Amino acid sequence: MVMIAGTFLAGPLVAEAQQAGKVWRIGVLSTADGPEWEAFRQGLRTLGYIEGRNILIDYRWHAGKFNDLPALAAELVDLKVALVVTAGPQPTRAVKAATATIPIVFVSVGDPVRLGLVKRLAQPGGNVTGFQTLVLGGFGGKQLELLKAAVPSITRVAVLIIPSNPLHRPYLQETVPAADALKLKLQIVEAHSADELERAFETAVGGRADAMHVYGDSITFLHRKHIADLALKSRLPTIFLFKPNVEAGGLLSYGPSEPDMYGRAARIVDKILKGAKPGDLPVEQPTQFELIINLKTAKALGLTIPSALLARADEIFQ
Repeated sequence: MVMIAGTFLAGPLVAEAQQAGKVWRIGVLSTADGPEWEAFRQGLRTLGYIEGRNILIDYRWHAGKFNDLPALAAELVDLKVALVVTAGPQPTRAVKAATATIPIVFVSVGDPVRLGLVKRLAQPGGNVTGFQTLVLGGFGGKQLELLKAAVPSITRVAVLIIPSNPLHRPYLQETVPAADALKLKLQIVEAHSADELERAFETAVGGRADAMHVYGDSITFLHRKHIADLALKSRLPTIFLFKPNVEAGGLLSYGPSEPDMYGRAARIVDKILKGAKPGDLPVEQPTQFELIINLKTAKALGLTIPSALLARADEIFQ
């Protein structure tokens, strides 16, 4: 009887030990590795997931080669990962097209409803949820306000958009009223690829632009140093969405904090690994925003950033 009782008692303990010893395998599909993914890994570590011990991460970096996305997505699906974390609309669409069952957690997607990735923000449905990056409804106007505050003399702003990005034109339309209120004329310049970036700056200069608003995209992220160099050569102050563009030499950035977003994405992953259905998890919104200023770039452009704006900055590069 003691032996039998011991057997029954051991059952739950063994099951618990097996669960505790489970090694999760997840996939990541993004542009490239960087500080934002270290924030994601740190978020996982905080939750008890140690890479190589109880979680394995299969990374796939597309490096801006969007034609490779279907094959990369298929590779992750074939690995039978527990879920896939994606960064950007194109990778998310690729994985969604590859599987209707494996959960997908996205980051750096501006408007997942408009893109058809989820049905509703509050209740996404299907196998996709995540973290909405871009704040629509006046956010572009806030960026223009900061650009105007940094360089009060500007009257004409070139807006660099990537036509293949489905959110850039809707975002632009929301920016127009703020530009009018600030008495700024907007000049639209396009770059379908990195090869067209130099021509876009030439168009901006030819149109007598005083500054440039660069919209977030894989192209403007991957080629951020080239864009910063072109802006300096063209004598154009710039504002971007994310900090890495300012680290590369851009003048300003104002947008959601990437470490915060990617750290919170880890919490969504944790919920799904513990049994939550992605379709029942609301799409989360940014709550932390940061203003970054590059004073070295300001000096190279012959600009003096007002002290009031410097006092508002979350980080200043000297």
